[in-house]
Amino acid sequence: MAQMANGAAACVDILSLTRWILASTGTFRLPLVSCSRSKASVGSSRAGWPRWLGTAARGACKFGFYEFFKECYSNIAGPDNAERLKTLVYLAASASAEVIADVALCPMEAVKIRVQTQPGFARCLMDGLPKIVQSEGVFGLYKGLLPLWGRQVPYTMMKFACFETIVEMVYKHAVPKPKDQCSKPLQLAVSFAGGYIAGVFCAAISQPGDNLVSFLNNAKGATVADAVRTLGMWGLFTRGLPLRIIMVGALTGAQWATYDAFKVLVGLPTSGGGSSSCAAAFPLHQVGHKKHN
Repeated sequence: MAQMANGAAACVDILSLTRWILASTGTFRLPLVSCSRSKASVGSSRAGWPRWLGTAARGACKFGFYEFFKECYSNIAGPDNAERLKTLVYLAASASAEVIADVALCPMEAVKIRVQTQPGFARCLMDGLPKIVQSEGVFGLYKGLLPLWGRQVPYTMMKFACFETIVEMVYKHAVPKPKDQCSKPLQLAVSFAGGYIAGVFCAAISQPGDNLVSFLNNAKGATVADAVRTLGMWGLFTRGLPLRIIMVGALTGAQWATYDAFKVLVGLPTSGGGSSSCAAAFPLHQVGHKKHN
């Protein structure tokens, strides 16, 4: 549900990667309007379905498995330690969820980048996927998996841990009444604000991995060392970063707001702020255990 928000950020994502492509031709400083008229952007516009399908699969795995692993690790920590070690629980749960989510995303990501960066490679997912398998084997779909983990696992750890911490701080210091006494629109506004701030941190920490994934999928046979030599350490960390901050901040805020809106719709509490803390897993777990006995 939260991945519906990706559609709003699609244009910025296209521009970001287009400018990355143009950097290799020495025209990186072209205005955004010029980028939008370039041939690279035409290829980018065809990558919509791989992008949306991939992010939908990743989002379903990421948010779903995060809730699962958060409860699982809270139970492992025990009721006395779950609240004290909640940040570690958030980090471990989000990392575990992202490892699984990226396995679902990686084939779509490979096709998306080829369609965006190699004009004429394929028209869409249906013909792009078999082309990669035919030329490079199934492994060709996953050759960007390790860099993808390098980009997305720190990103997701930052995304979930920052969000949980920021929302908790907002309800503790900025909102004058407890979360359960706040209106649902106010809770959703807090979710969006917490998600946006977390997204800024996400963009900064994941940018090197993002540039690596784009470089490796665009240059056949390239290695991480080739990427570092070509882009340089400064370029690795900063190329495309301003646009990524805009995109990821808005996207992350919209994801959390959409996810929590769905939770409100089905009668669940919104995320963060104590109502869904690590310790909350124990009463439900213990009630079920007592009924079983």
